[in-house]
Amino acid sequence: MKKIVSRFLPLFLILFLLDASLYTCNSLAQSRKTFLWKAQSKTAIVYVLGSLHLMKKESYPLDSRIENAFEQSNVLAVEANINNIAGMDLQKLMQNAFYPGTETLERHVSKETYELIKKETAGPGIPFELIIKQKPWFLSLTLTSLQLSKFGFDPNYGIDNYFLQKSIGKKKITELESIDYQLTLLSGFSEKEQELFLLHTLRDMKTIGREIDNLLRAWTSGDVKGIESLLLKGAESRGMEHIYEKLFYERNRNMASKIEGFLKTRETYFVVIGAGHLVGNKGIIEILKRKGYIVEQI
Repeated sequence: MKKIVSRFLPLFLILFLLDASLYTCNSLAQSRKTFLWKAQSKTAIVYVLGSLHLMKKESYPLDSRIENAFEQSNVLAVEANINNIAGMDLQKLMQNAFYPGTETLERHVSKETYELIKKETAGPGIPFELIIKQKPWFLSLTLTSLQLSKFGFDPNYGIDNYFLQKSIGKKKITELESIDYQLTLLSGFSEKEQELFLLHTLRDMKTIGREIDNLLRAWTSGDVKGIESLLLKGAESRGMEHIYEKLFYERNRNMASKIEGFLKTRETYFVVIGAGHLVGNKGIIEILKRKGYIVEQI
């Protein structure tokens, strides 16, 4: 089972795919805005980049404005440092992501949901015996990742990983959260909430190609409202309020507080956060503005 878990670690490391699992084109018109913001205090500058957790190899190089901001920074801050994967507790992941013994998903979701899972996962891919061993939150990430991989998206080319690799031996690296925190958060939802999250994933699988195109257009043009409408469209769906509060809004407040701490230093930070955390009235950018900081989209 540990070998199976190791195989799925990359899936875990692209947590919160709702953040915007997209890629950007090679040439972005310099007249457009990017999904990069510059926040300033009297002593510090913090660049905040909306992250795309999966990308394509041909998506690089990124926009020069993003690359330049990174070069001007001496500290990289990410949600979770995946370079520390060697220290991850595999046993804890197994306990939180997979059912023990002979226990399966069938006993933990409704009959309707189980039948939908069988229907949507039929065909080549992961053996159904492995599908039903995964808990709903983890299965949701697995299915989303597999669907995106069909379009050529790869977490190895995600922006977080890209800047982490560029920073090794050159910049200080710090975390806004941690892999352990994210694992605990996702696995901590009730069975009912996990099932609801999985249902949304199953129902969106057929439209993910169209959604990617729409999100891509919004991201490449710096269209904040467009990203907000696409990523937060389910925020007020029945039963999803608590999920969005925990996945987005509570984390937004916590990460904004960390960024405020950076702004009280005398250093220049380059912060990489899932794009979904930056948009909306409850997003990190608006939180920083309400606190009185100068925040400008580049």
